[in-house]
Amino acid sequence: MADMPSDFWSGWIILLTVFSFFGLMWIVLSVYILPQEKINHSEEPVWDSSLREGNNPPPLWWFWLILSAMIFCAAYLMLYPGLGSFSGAFRWSSGGELHMNRVLYDAKFSSINEIITSSSLETLQNRPEVMRAAKKLFSENCAGCHGYEAQGQAGLFPNLKDEEWQWGGSVEQIEQTIRHGRKAMMMSWQSTLNDDGVEKVSDYVLTGLGTDAAEDHAGHTLYNQLCIGCHGVEGQGNIMMGAPNLVNDIWLYGGSKEAVRESISQGRAGEMPAFNSRLDDAQIKMLVAWLKK
Repeated sequence: MADMPSDFWSGWIILLTVFSFFGLMWIVLSVYILPQEKINHSEEPVWDSSLREGNNPPPLWWFWLILSAMIFCAAYLMLYPGLGSFSGAFRWSSGGELHMNRVLYDAKFSSINEIITSSSLETLQNRPEVMRAAKKLFSENCAGCHGYEAQGQAGLFPNLKDEEWQWGGSVEQIEQTIRHGRKAMMMSWQSTLNDDGVEKVSDYVLTGLGTDAAEDHAGHTLYNQLCIGCHGVEGQGNIMMGAPNLVNDIWLYGGSKEAVRESISQGRAGEMPAFNSRLDDAQIKMLVAWLKK
């Protein structure tokens, strides 16, 4: 069984279990074994002329059912963990079971994993069985956010099948994203810009940025003061910082005037969890190959 934080909690669990077991035993014995109080039926309340409360014992099958459950519980507590830190005669534990399954997995698939990790992406992409396994891996670990076909969810999670990669789309960058995760942060500018400034910058991003008339736009100066540090002078973004490109038609949180205004005013925060402890090297390489296919 998992280690207890202290002997006190182990003893407390043992006491609760044992007292509950003997309490149930007393209930069963008191019903069937101990002598029952004689009932004077003439003093019982009567409803509708003939309906009496009665005091009949429960049926015998109920006794055998409870007794069988108690015997099973006693045997289980002797063989398996259940009494605090006592590990049971079989010394079974979920951690041990996981370790054993991991050993069996490594023994069965280690040679296959070595072939996968040493193969090129092109080789893996040309093997249908590997791509099927990679898609299943994606469905189990990534589809909850990015969809089963990696199409993403508008306003929430990015499309992984287009050419836009917020943190870079090279093999090495995608692998780093899967392994170590990413954290993106767009700060709120409402207190700095106020409503008028937010309106000017959002309009500049949508209609002026990257055009010949950019310098004449009312939001040009504000953008240069606050935004170029992350998104660049031309709005091309910065993959090192996870700052997205603002001059293409791909918008994670929506490209409408209202959505862009909200992004500037309220800010955005997104996180891609790390999978380095969940997926091994072969699985990560299979995912990269499937995403780059």
